[in-house]
Amino acid sequence: MRVVLAEDSTLLREGLVRLLAEEGHEVLAAVGDADALLSATAAYRPDVIVTDVRMPPSHTDEGLRAALEIRSRFPGIGVLVLSQYVEKRYATELITDDGGRVGYLLKDRVAQVGEFLDALTRVGEGGAAFDPEVVRRLLARTTHTDPLGKLTAREREVLDLMAQGHTNAGIAGQLYVSLSAVEKHVNAIFDKLDLSHTSGYSRRVLAVLRYLGS
Repeated sequence: MRVVLAEDSTLLREGLVRLLAEEGHEVLAAVGDADALLSATAAYRPDVIVTDVRMPPSHTDEGLRAALEIRSRFPGIGVLVLSQYVEKRYATELITDDGGRVGYLLKDRVAQVGEFLDALTRVGEGGAAFDPEVVRRLLARTTHTDPLGKLTAREREVLDLMAQGHTNAGIAGQLYVSLSAVEKHVNAIFDKLDLSHTSGYSRRVLAVLRYLGS
């Protein structure tokens, strides 16, 4: 995977560069601010960018806004956000874009290196990867509209796992139920949320999150 990395912490940035290189990925550029991220992305056209949210100069949401611009200019490039924060407004806008190739992980909750590398691969291959806490906070954002009120407890569990980027088979394994049972739950979720059917799990996740973010 060809990667451009944006992280303002020099220590973490260098650590990620070494990790990615050791795992066989090609780090085309490793930068410390959003402007440099945009320049490097335009110059190298990587498969995936990995970016923090808060970077210089204001340390608010520069990385996420840069990610949105990259999505707009280069829709074929995957975006994996790796941050300590969930910036709801821009996060919702980012993950409800209909292009797939997107992920959002929380630094403090990436318990194992393998989780990060797996997420990177999924995003680079056109899928999605979301930290469950990110999903929980984004879902909580829309409780006032109560779109989830129609769902059963089991359907909520399935929806959470869908939004994390799991396939139906993966959900079946996590919940110890049959694949057909998961498929029934998924169909019920789409029906209850008034969503049209889509193919491919990343499209499915984005469709659900688009609705929830509306």
